[in-house]
Amino acid sequence: MFDYSTLKIIWWLLVGVLLVGFAVMDGHDMGVGTLLPFVGRNDLERRVVINTVGPHWDGNQVWFITGGGAIFAAWPLVYATAFSGFYWAMLVVLWALFFRPVGFDYRSKIHNAAWRSTWDWGLFIGGFVPPLIFGVAFGNLLQGVPFQFDNYLVSTYTGSFWQLLNPFALLAGVVSSAMITLHGGAYLAHRTEGVIQERAIRAATGAALIMVLAFAGAGVWLQGIDGYRITSVIQAAALPDPLAKTVVREAGAWMSNYGLQPALWLLPALGVLGALLAAMLLRGRHTLSAFVSSSLALVGVIGTAGASMFPFIMPSSSMPNASLTVWDSVSSQRTLGIMFWATLIFIPLIVIYTGWAYRVMRGKVTAAYVQEHEHAAY
Repeated sequence: MFDYSTLKIIWWLLVGVLLVGFAVMDGHDMGVGTLLPFVGRNDLERRVVINTVGPHWDGNQVWFITGGGAIFAAWPLVYATAFSGFYWAMLVVLWALFFRPVGFDYRSKIHNAAWRSTWDWGLFIGGFVPPLIFGVAFGNLLQGVPFQFDNYLVSTYTGSFWQLLNPFALLAGVVSSAMITLHGGAYLAHRTEGVIQERAIRAATGAALIMVLAFAGAGVWLQGIDGYRITSVIQAAALPDPLAKTVVREAGAWMSNYGLQPALWLLPALGVLGALLAAMLLRGRHTLSAFVSSSLALVGVIGTAGASMFPFIMPSSSMPNASLTVWDSVSSQRTLGIMFWATLIFIPLIVIYTGWAYRVMRGKVTAAYVQEHEHAAY
């Protein structure tokens, strides 16, 4: 069995892996939903678009559920504080996600143009809003969230929903939305042909450029934002107590990890180069390679946020000493250990059955296929 401090680091990495898995797997079908009203110009074309992700979108939700469950079990204080502070933002995500199962299942059941158009825009909302809100949430984490603990570790959030929509957080939302749109466009280009593929390539290329510009702009902006730094001695193996440390805010603190570990610069480089390479490969019709490159861009962007904040998970702007970190917001050693072995068993199983499902249902989705399977296709 690993010691407590090692398990804390392992679970920081595993949560990162689950977030990346969610972005790669659920992200591409959200990106397809975002592009649906724009790359499909008529009902048949939109049905082709929907059927590229129709067989897989609900299976991909396992990454979202597993990620949320892992945060709940491994970082209970983070889970409780985040769902308290980001309550209305989480409800917006939940309401947006409601459109997806109903839209996929009932959109083509009725031959009515208004009905189908309504659900097309519902699928757009379900694909566009969650990545935007998740990006806004990360933008707020990098600035600090206004919460504090009392002596009983009861958290109090002192901000509001509208305060979350500040300029830097919205820029982070643009990064998140653009990278998911790029990823969805790359997948759609791989699964379609003809005019739909052409439109997907143009949309994905534009999203890649927006993502790179917004990501670079956020990086420059971040250097002027006061980051967080622990000034007291870190007791990595101690029992969790978020109030037993001293934290200061200072300009440039979020960049300090890159000075200590220059290899971390590979993460933002991967985010930028992965997106640009995906756009270039799409222009050359190397669609599968483009999808892999956009996946690497997701790894780079998410990894950059994690590397910048480490060891902080949820900094507090109103009570810096209450900031939640890798060391003091976790569950017990036994809980982390049991969860580690369960994860070691089930994550490979998820990857195996997901890979099998995509292999069985690989190939292009065409208009002829949708017309042939009029009553069975989405």
